[in-house]
Amino acid sequence: MTAKIDIEDLTQDEAAVELARLADVLGRANQDYYNADDPNLDDATYDALKRRNIEIETRFPALKREDSPSEQVGAAPAEGFSKVTHAVAMLSLSNAFDAEDVAEFDGRIRKYLGIGDQERLEYTAEPKIDGLSLSLRYENGVLEQAATRGDGAIGENVTANAGTIADIPRVLTDAPEVLEVRGEVYMSHADFEALNVRQEAAGAKPFANPRNAAAGSLRQLDSTITKSRPLRFFAYAWGEFSAPLADTQDGAIKRLKSLGFVTNPLTALCAGPDQLVDHYAEIEKQRATLGYDIDGVVYKVNDLALQERLGFRSTTPRWAIAHKFAAELAWTWLTAIDIQVGRTGALSPVARLQPVTVGGVVVSNATLHNEDYIKGLDSKGGEIRGGKDIRFGDWVQVYRAGDVIPKVADVDLNKRPEDTDPFVFPDVCPQCGSDAIREPGDAVRRCIGGLICPAQAVEKLKHFVARGAFDIEGLGAKQVEQFYGDGWIAEPADIFTLKERFGEGLQQLKNREGWGEKSAQNLFQAIDEKRKIPLNRVLFALGIRHVGEAASNLIALHYGDWATFETAMRDAAAQEGPAWEDLIGVDGVGGVMAGSLVGTFAQDRERASIDRLIAQLDVQPVKRPDTSGSPVTGKTVVFTGTLEKMTRAEAKARAERLGAKVSGSVSAKTDILVAGPGAGSKAKKAAELGIETMDEDGWLRLIGAT
Repeated sequence: MTAKIDIEDLTQDEAAVELARLADVLGRANQDYYNADDPNLDDATYDALKRRNIEIETRFPALKREDSPSEQVGAAPAEGFSKVTHAVAMLSLSNAFDAEDVAEFDGRIRKYLGIGDQERLEYTAEPKIDGLSLSLRYENGVLEQAATRGDGAIGENVTANAGTIADIPRVLTDAPEVLEVRGEVYMSHADFEALNVRQEAAGAKPFANPRNAAAGSLRQLDSTITKSRPLRFFAYAWGEFSAPLADTQDGAIKRLKSLGFVTNPLTALCAGPDQLVDHYAEIEKQRATLGYDIDGVVYKVNDLALQERLGFRSTTPRWAIAHKFAAELAWTWLTAIDIQVGRTGALSPVARLQPVTVGGVVVSNATLHNEDYIKGLDSKGGEIRGGKDIRFGDWVQVYRAGDVIPKVADVDLNKRPEDTDPFVFPDVCPQCGSDAIREPGDAVRRCIGGLICPAQAVEKLKHFVARGAFDIEGLGAKQVEQFYGDGWIAEPADIFTLKERFGEGLQQLKNREGWGEKSAQNLFQAIDEKRKIPLNRVLFALGIRHVGEAASNLIALHYGDWATFETAMRDAAAQEGPAWEDLIGVDGVGGVMAGSLVGTFAQDRERASIDRLIAQLDVQPVKRPDTSGSPVTGKTVVFTGTLEKMTRAEAKARAERLGAKVSGSVSAKTDILVAGPGAGSKAKKAAELGIETMDEDGWLRLIGAT
């Protein structure tokens, strides 16, 4: 029988022979391709034979074989996974977290077995793969069943899916009659990144980390989806067997490799806890360069007879332990240091890293804070990291704490290339070439280019449309970058003139990728809806240095409307006089923030940009609540000293609800000083100015809170 005979011309007997031939040819091709890395068929020929097999099965369904090649690479979507009871339970491991724990593990085993401290006791040490545990059952050398760990006793039947993984042999030669091989399904870093690129291109949600990607891929109800995912498998253990693989753990791993399984090359034979910890340290240093995730090192008693004697506790074996890595720490290579420019002109160094998983998140960037941090100095000139600086090509330790941005914790100088030079922090802006200056007492170097700096312009625009500011629906960071790059917007006012400058804008916008006529119309409508906006949101949207959302609310509440605020900024420009005193007296403002405010309005270019924006807006005044009848409406109140019956924040909030203005400093405009124990210079100044002063109880009586 040859493959040239048309399927329509096949008799039933001929079809049965042809299916047997195809099962043999495709089976050997799978062995050569997946296990020997020496394919005997090109992809086109392989696919053609596979299609022929399926077409014959379709015409003669009763002839479909149990070892059908079509079942090995996928199946029709299942309704759900059936359950599998493990012949030998898949137990978890107890954990060690430091060298002392490892020594105690060794001590417990020696005591249990009655082995003296000086007697040699060997262990294997292997990387603990951060993936999904899988048990593969072979009968007479043929893969019959694959099951996840589940609860250790019962797992999910994922046989069809496991059969699509290249590292899993379908047929074993010279294996025990019954053999359950156990290991870990995982995904490499490179494959994970490529998969997420495809996910995002398809509009699907990207995976958080390689382990989630591997687990989600193996549990697909449609095995053709699993086949499309780049899953790998490391074998390292076994369950039920009809004949032992070897006398030792090390020998059994070597036997698994000879059967065609992929085993981890970093598995080592160690004598005693000191060698175990040394190998752990060596593996930890290689962690970032492995190309896949590990979260520790597993130690096992090497002698299988001793494993048998040691046995199991209720949920863990006595003869094995997992020495876990610190969850939030990892070592990797620093491949570059980039300088980013923020909306306030701050030059922020960023470490580009060889990707490594830290605390369940794949990390490829870390903050380096500022130039002193790179030099190994803190803000006061003291040493950090033992004074070790950070350079290109360094082997660095990265850490995360909760959701904090990753940071570089340490540098291994033993791995530093000999020809590296200290990093020279730029004194010019990498984006616009303007001088980047560092003012006395400031840890940050800043570009003085202002709006001529494209980085600052883009970041200011992103801030302008962010939540808490104008929050324009349909106009986020991505669209801002796109519009800025196309020359459509260069400053905030340009957002509100888009429609005017482009007719309706639809002709140019609706044909862009990701846009249509409806989405373009919605954008222009959303922009128009934000022309009418409260003063506090305008102030925050301007992105003035030191002026955050809370401060913007306080300033807006103090001045009430744009005209009053603008006049005050002009009158306070000299940073002295009544207008300046009034500004720095606003609770929570102070001299630094006030200087940043009046400085912004004193710059002709910045002021012109703000004026163009205001011309497009209807800035709504911030109205105080109706506090008519309140004894402190319109009065300026200052709190000083220790308050004993409420917190300072509560006192301020209550005063503002009653219509009072709360100031942080005493001036001639202060009406009431509330002085608790420990009041100092403010009480003295109030007395000099003849300002009414009362204690906390007097204040509470005044506002009717007693």
